[in-house]
Amino acid sequence: MSSASPLAPGSGAGAKGLKAGALGLFSSVVIGLASTAPAYSLAATLGLIVAGVGLQAPIVTMLAFVPMLLIAYAYRELNAANADCGTTFAWATRAFGPRAGWMGGWGIIVANVIVMASLAEIAGVYGFRLVGLDSLAANRLWTTVAGVVWIAVMTAVCYVGIEVSAALQRWLLCLEVAVLLLFAVTALVKVYTGNPPTAIHVSASWFNPFEVSSGRAFTSGILAAVFLYWGWDTAVTVNEETADARHTPGRAVVISTVLLLFVFGLVATSAQAFAGVGTRGIGLGNSASSGDVLSGLGGTVFGSEGAGRFLGKLLILMVLTSAAASTQTTILPMARTVFSMAAHKAVPSQFARLHRRYLTPIWSTVGMGLVSVGFLVLLTSVSRHILADSIDSVGLAIAFYYGLTGFACVWYYRRVLTRSRRDFLFKGLLPGLGGLVMLALFCYAAFDVYADPGFGATSVDLPLIGRTGGVTVFGLGALLIGVVLMPLVTREHTATLRLQRSLLPQHLPRLTAVEAASRYVPADSRSGVGGDWFDAIPLSGTRVGLVVGDVLGHGLRAAATMGRLRTSVRVLARLDLDPDDLLSQLDDVVVQTAREHGGDEALGVTCLYAVYDPVSGRCTMARAGHTPPAVVQPDGGTVSYPELPPGRALGTGGPPFQSAELHLPEGSLLALFTDGLVHAPDHDVNVGLGRLAGVLALPGRSLEELCDRVLAALLPGPVDDDAALLLVRTRRLSARQTADWELAPDPAAVGTARAATTGQLCDWGLEELGFTTELIVSELVTNAIRYASGPIHVRLIRDETLICEVSDTGHTSPHLRHAATDDEGGRGLFIIAQLTWHWGTRYTATGKTLWTEQSLPSADGTP
Repeated sequence: MSSASPLAPGSGAGAKGLKAGALGLFSSVVIGLASTAPAYSLAATLGLIVAGVGLQAPIVTMLAFVPMLLIAYAYRELNAANADCGTTFAWATRAFGPRAGWMGGWGIIVANVIVMASLAEIAGVYGFRLVGLDSLAANRLWTTVAGVVWIAVMTAVCYVGIEVSAALQRWLLCLEVAVLLLFAVTALVKVYTGNPPTAIHVSASWFNPFEVSSGRAFTSGILAAVFLYWGWDTAVTVNEETADARHTPGRAVVISTVLLLFVFGLVATSAQAFAGVGTRGIGLGNSASSGDVLSGLGGTVFGSEGAGRFLGKLLILMVLTSAAASTQTTILPMARTVFSMAAHKAVPSQFARLHRRYLTPIWSTVGMGLVSVGFLVLLTSVSRHILADSIDSVGLAIAFYYGLTGFACVWYYRRVLTRSRRDFLFKGLLPGLGGLVMLALFCYAAFDVYADPGFGATSVDLPLIGRTGGVTVFGLGALLIGVVLMPLVTREHTATLRLQRSLLPQHLPRLTAVEAASRYVPADSRSGVGGDWFDAIPLSGTRVGLVVGDVLGHGLRAAATMGRLRTSVRVLARLDLDPDDLLSQLDDVVVQTAREHGGDEALGVTCLYAVYDPVSGRCTMARAGHTPPAVVQPDGGTVSYPELPPGRALGTGGPPFQSAELHLPEGSLLALFTDGLVHAPDHDVNVGLGRLAGVLALPGRSLEELCDRVLAALLPGPVDDDAALLLVRTRRLSARQTADWELAPDPAAVGTARAATTGQLCDWGLEELGFTTELIVSELVTNAIRYASGPIHVRLIRDETLICEVSDTGHTSPHLRHAATDDEGGRGLFIIAQLTWHWGTRYTATGKTLWTEQSLPSADGTP
C-alpha cells in the first residue's frame, strides 16, 4: 500500500505532490462558481430571503455579496503569500498558531460534511422528480439511498483526478448558468408583455435596504443570503493544482464572487417580478415552497407545452446537476483541507497519501466521502428534523472560518500594512471589515436568531441556559467538538515548541568582547518547529564563541537533537578549540548520536562557529554546510558575506573542516543566521540575502531595533521553517586594559616577571591582588621554563576579572592533582587553583597558554 500510495513528500505550499498546473484561470473560476451551486442555492434560499425582507430581497441578495468580496480579498492576499491547499487551516496556523489553525480546518470540515448531506439528499429528490417518480422523492429511505449513490459517484470523480473534475464542472456549469439566464430573461419578458396575474414591475424601492421593516429582518435576510455565495473558496483549495498557484486562484475567487453577484441579482429580481412575494401559489413568500421555489416557477415561466415543458424539466435538471456538481466540488475543499492537515501532521499521516497515477489525495477523498455518507445516514435515520436543523446550522461554521480567514489576513500582514496604500486596503482594511462582518453575523445568528426555540424544527433544554433552538445547539456543538479534539492534535507542537525554547539561551550573557542581540522565530505548525539554535559562549581571555546551527527535520526529535548538540558545542568551546577542530569533534558527536538514536535528524546538521578576540580584533570562523555570516563595516555600513572555506554538513563524511580569519575593526557588525531567515517562500536565497544586507546597512540603529527590522523585512508573516538570528557588534579592549611581556627561558626571568606584574597592578590600583598574582605568575613562568623551550609571553588583562596568561612553546598540558608527601612537585598548580576563580589551558599554533582569572576587589576592598 505504501508503494502504491506514497505519503505527501512535503508539507510546504506546492511541495505536497499534487498535480501542479492542472487548472487554468477559467477552470478555477468554473470550480468556484460550481461550488456555490447557483441553481440549488437560489431554489433553497430565495424563498427564505423573501420571507424575511419582502420586496427588498434583490438588494439583500446583492448586499450579501459585500462580506463575501471582502473575504475573497483576504483569500487572494493570503494565497499570494502561501498557496497551501489547507487555506484557512494553513493561514490561521501561520497567523495565530496551531490551535487557531486546527479550528479553522475543523470549521471547513464541519461545514462541508453537513452540506454534503443536504446536497446529496436534494440530488436524490430531484433525480426522482426528473423521471416522474414523485412518490420515491417523498420517501426518506429512497432519497437517502439516492443521496448515498450521489456521494459515491462524485467521490469517485474526485478520486480519478482534478482534471476530470474540472472538465465535468465546465459542462455542467455552463449549461446551468445558461438555463438560469434564460429563466430570468423569459420571466422579465413575460412580466412586461404577458402580465401574469402575480407579476409586479421592478421598482427602485426593491434596491433600497432602508425599506426593510427592521434591523432584525435585515440581518436575518443577510444571513440567509450569505449562504447563496458560499463555496467560491473551492477555487483556492485547489491552488496547488493550479497554474501560477500564487495568483490565479486569488483572481478566480474575486471573479467568481462578482459573477455570482450578477447571476443572483438578476434571477432574484426576475423571479420576484414574475411570482411576486405572496404567500399563496407561486408567490415567493409561500412557506410551502420556500425550500424549492424554482421547480414551481419553471413550468409557469416556460409553460407546460412543447419547448416550455422541456425547458421546465431542464430547470429541474439544472437544480439536480447543480446539487450534484456542488457535491463534487464540496468534496474537493474538504479532501484538500484534510490532506494539508495530514501533511502538516495535524491529523493522522494516513490522510496524506497520494494516488501514484492520479496524484489525488486517496484517504482524504475517500475518507471524507465515507464520513459524509455516515452523517447523512445517521441523521436521516434518527430524525429528518435534526437533519434539517443541522443543515441550517452550517451558516455558523461558514461564518466562523470565513471570519477567521479575514482576521488571519490582517494579523499575517500586520508588519507591512503601512508599506503602501494597496497593502493597507487589500491586506488590512477590507479583510478586517470582512472578518468583523462575519463575526457579527456569527454572534447574531448563534445567540439571537438560531437560539430562539421557535426557530427551526427542534429545540433542546440546556442546563443553566434553558430551551434553546436546535440550530444553535447543533452548530455550536459541532464547533465545540473541534475544541475538545484540539489539545490532542496540538499537544506535540506545544511540547516541541516548549522544549525548543527551553533549550535556547533565555538571555544572552553580558560580554566584554561584543554587544549581542538575538531572535528566534518558530515555524507556524507541528511540521515546522525543529532544531535551529544560536549561542554566545564566554571564552578565556575575554574572547567569545559565536554559533548558529540548524538540525534537519522537525518535531520533538529534532528539538532534542538540537539540545544535545548545543550542549556539546558549549562543552567543546570551553576546551578553547579552534573553530575547525571544534567542528571536527562535533562531527563525531553527530555520527555517534545518529547511531545511538537511530534517526536522521542528527545527520546533515549545518553549523557556523566563530571565535572573536577583542584584544587583537581577529575573528576566526569555520562552517559546516552553513551560510556565511554578514559582516558590516563600521565606516559607511558596507555589507559583505565573506568567502569562507566550504564545509560539508555534519555527519555526512568528507574532507576536514578549515578555518578562516578576519580582522574586524571595533564597531563592526556580525550577523549569524540560519537558512530559515533568508529562504522565505516569496523569494530565493539571493533576494533574502540582499534584503538582509539592506537592513543591516541602516546607520545608527541599536541591535534590538535591527533584529526587529530584519524580521519585518524578511519574515513579515509566519514561516514554514525555524529561523534564528544572532547579531553582535564588536568591541576592542583599550591599551590601558592589557599589558604583556616577552621573557627569555631563563630562571632569572621569574624575578623580572614578578616585578613587572607588581608594577602593572599598582598602575591599575590593584595592589590588593599583588601577592596572589605574583605567586601565580611565578609558578606559571617557572613551569614554562622547566618543561618548555623558546620564548615565554606573559599577559595581564584587566576586565571584569583580572586575567593572567602565560604562553610557551610546549604542547604538554599540566594536570591538577594532589601531591603525595614525598613528591618534589605537583603542588604549584594545586595552589593556583585555590587562589583563582577559574583557570585552564588553550592550545595555539605555536604552543599553549595557561590562563587564570581572579575576581577584582569590590569598592570596599573585599575580593
